[in-house]
Amino acid sequence: MTNQLVMNAQNPGYPTRLSTSIEGIRQDRKNKLAAAFRLFGQYGFDEGVAGHITARDPKYQDHFWVNPLGKSFSNIAVSDLLLVNHKGDVVEGEGLLNGAAFTIHSHIHMHRKDVVAAAHAHSTYGKAFSTLNKELLPITQDSCAFYNDCVNFKQFGGVVLDKSEGELIVEALQRKKAMILQNHGLLTVGRSIESACWWYISLERACQVQLLAETAGKPQLIEDSVAKETQKLIGRERTGWFNFMSLYESISKQQPDLFH
Repeated sequence: MTNQLVMNAQNPGYPTRLSTSIEGIRQDRKNKLAAAFRLFGQYGFDEGVAGHITARDPKYQDHFWVNPLGKSFSNIAVSDLLLVNHKGDVVEGEGLLNGAAFTIHSHIHMHRKDVVAAAHAHSTYGKAFSTLNKELLPITQDSCAFYNDCVNFKQFGGVVLDKSEGELIVEALQRKKAMILQNHGLLTVGRSIESACWWYISLERACQVQLLAETAGKPQLIEDSVAKETQKLIGRERTGWFNFMSLYESISKQQPDLFH
């Protein structure tokens, strides 16, 4: 995706070409990561110190960027981000590392080399849905993005601080892009920060719609063949990337201080 148009941090409303240098790619990922936190805060996905989004560093493949523990999503700027290695050491930035963030995300980044970013939060509808032991159903065009691409993780063991649970999460996720963690919340991954974060936003809304529909009655399922074809179009990486970019443009203009 080195030829994609992206938003310029110095002039967020002006599109520019993504730099092919390591430094340019790193800066772009950090910009998008900080913007993703602002968006999550805007949507009310944060709850105290819970939740984290990570992005793999383009040079040090066993390092990832993450939010510091205790910093509100709504206030996170590029300069707040921490660079962490797979041993759990903070090698750049100032702040505390969330133990659960390290346990979950380090295993994802270690075992899913295709994954650049992962998002996890305790958003309201995702949490509510996770308590019901239900599958996400293909009842809308948007929910079809996760058709056969979302798995339920049914082994809640409290706050994820144990290495073995992180390994179990990765094993259950397999090659899919989304997970509903029972009694916990949602998790999404992508080959870009843009797609990982868009999948999270979309999955949260899909959970909300299914909860509402099932409260009102029995939702009509989309036929299997139609759901599969729809998933191929709206569930692909580029679609996730493109959907996020409109949100990135908006938050960049509204809150340019996020690039500081």
